[in-house]
Amino acid sequence: MQYYEVLVADSSYKGTSALTYQYFGPLPIGSIVNVPLRRKQVLGVVVRKVSKPAFAAKALSPSDELHPLPPQLAELAAWMTTYYPAGIGVTLQQFLPSKLYGLGDLPAIGNSTESQNGSGPAGVTDDPAGGLPELTADQSAAVSLLVQPGVHVLHGETGSGKTRTYIELVRRAFSDRKSAIVMTPEIGLTPQLVGNFQQAFGPDRVVLTHSKLTAKQRNLAWLRILQATEPVVVLGPRSALFTPLSAIGVIVLDEAHEGSYKQEQAPHYNTGTVAAKLASLHGASVVLGSATPSITDYYVSQAKGRQVVRMTARAKGGGNATGAPDVPIDIVDIKDRSRFTRQPHLSNVLLESINAGIQRGEQSLVFLNRRGTARVILCEKCGWQSTCPHCDLPLTYHGDAHNVRCHTCGYVTKAPNNCPECGSAEIILKSVGTKAIVEELQHAFPQARIRRFDTDNTKEERLEVHYESVRAGDVDIIVGTQLVAKGLDLPRLSTVGVVVADTSLYLPDYSAGERSYQLLRQVIGRVGRGHIADEHSRVIIQTYDPDSPVIRAAAAGDWDGFYEAELAERKAFMFPPFVYTLKVWCRRATPAAARKAAEAAVDTLRHSGLRIQVDGPSPAFYEKQAGKYQWQATIKAKDRSQLVQAIALLPANWSYDIDPSNLL
Repeated sequence: MQYYEVLVADSSYKGTSALTYQYFGPLPIGSIVNVPLRRKQVLGVVVRKVSKPAFAAKALSPSDELHPLPPQLAELAAWMTTYYPAGIGVTLQQFLPSKLYGLGDLPAIGNSTESQNGSGPAGVTDDPAGGLPELTADQSAAVSLLVQPGVHVLHGETGSGKTRTYIELVRRAFSDRKSAIVMTPEIGLTPQLVGNFQQAFGPDRVVLTHSKLTAKQRNLAWLRILQATEPVVVLGPRSALFTPLSAIGVIVLDEAHEGSYKQEQAPHYNTGTVAAKLASLHGASVVLGSATPSITDYYVSQAKGRQVVRMTARAKGGGNATGAPDVPIDIVDIKDRSRFTRQPHLSNVLLESINAGIQRGEQSLVFLNRRGTARVILCEKCGWQSTCPHCDLPLTYHGDAHNVRCHTCGYVTKAPNNCPECGSAEIILKSVGTKAIVEELQHAFPQARIRRFDTDNTKEERLEVHYESVRAGDVDIIVGTQLVAKGLDLPRLSTVGVVVADTSLYLPDYSAGERSYQLLRQVIGRVGRGHIADEHSRVIIQTYDPDSPVIRAAAAGDWDGFYEAELAERKAFMFPPFVYTLKVWCRRATPAAARKAAEAAVDTLRHSGLRIQVDGPSPAFYEKQAGKYQWQATIKAKDRSQLVQAIALLPANWSYDIDPSNLL
């Protein structure tokens, strides 16, 4: 009898070390096995052979027909359990399917076909561009830097051809007999990506995986990757990072700034950080591609002496790719009601541009951030907004107590009855949703074909289902949230309208300015891509604060100015990238119980001797959740290991998120 340590993939196992099982014969390291865990069978991975233990080990059963899991994945899982403190069970669940179906009629990848002249891996054409346009000078220069192992920030303006650059990087990985991972933040963008990569490499070399597939479809995709005998490119959201590729040449995070690359549940990982670790295990390159890079990624890249790779030339039609000044951008003051005489939320100039586009057979996109339902306090007359004197973040109104709070540091004060700037009593709470916008557009354009895309869509209404008809121009007006603000290349789109540009600025979080800039630049970038004459393209930005530096910078495409101003503010108030952060919280049946528990835990942390700063506690942004009241605190440290130690001091019934994307 022989004995093996196995990492088990089940959230019920809270431990951080492997479990020992027995088997009568030899097993390769990385073997995928079924093991008994309490009263059920779960999947696991063999990580090492060991001596006979002092206890009676249970028997495992191997999946003989499967290739072993690549050793880099087991090493990555072990690293994640310490870097993002969590049990090995919940961590390994990221790497293995919930169950394994039989191999059955699983199609092979690339082991039965060769290119027409027999040279090179199957599915890769002899044409270096794979039948796609030749690389621009900007793209070619970028590729020469991005192929080098390590982490690279690719700052490519919208319309500069980042996807074409990714395809070239994958082609070069294939030529080295290595696979690739290309991730997207939204499932709705996968049809566009799949089409582009299948055009270059053929359908048998492209594997799609995401949560909207059935369990069996995801399982078959995972098995195809594990059993592949030729390099493949895996497309999907952040979960694609954990697919069982044996040799990786490049990992791409498209729209790398997006918050959806942060796992909100245990093990709370950041995709970019984990991708960097996985790439180091394979000697691969990581590309963080975006027209609006993360401030933290940008800063870290510069601080470590890495070159930020920039692409500014438009890939189609020549000129720049910034969306300005070639495309006219109008900033409309929402407070000037003389500009809204036809519809309450859609300005006259926006309605006129939409109408002109319909007459020319072109499309319009009307964007409203889904986070616009957050309540804010502002003056309708002058645009003043209530902010925290300590954090310079928007304050949130609490109607039950008639006060305003900072949900980062806990500052609280009485809600104002009059504007302190102009004295007006017109203090309002403002919100509007995409459904209301659709109603206004239907009233203004009764014959127009209008389609809404947001998180309220049913399965049949989702963007990925209707992508081809939207791209073909079968929809006149697209209404949506951030689902439609990024990544989409719509050749018939000429007008972009932003209903409320400063909605994200009202969120009480240090990242609000960055998020607002990114969303605006992304949605502006849907036009001016070389498909339609610049004189027909137009962007209309509606805002309560037309003089906002963030909105002005986004409209002008002034990344450098925005970056320097935002960085200076974060340094002054000690926010990332100048510190690491940890968000901790508890939920209790009553507000008093939640407050008492939070104050006790915070007191323990403050007297722990750790080199940390504890802000709070305070009620969470959404204080009542699932019938419970949530209080939270924010912990900051310049040494991340201090935060990991702080997690170990939390009571058993507390929750935490290390390196959170926001502090709400």
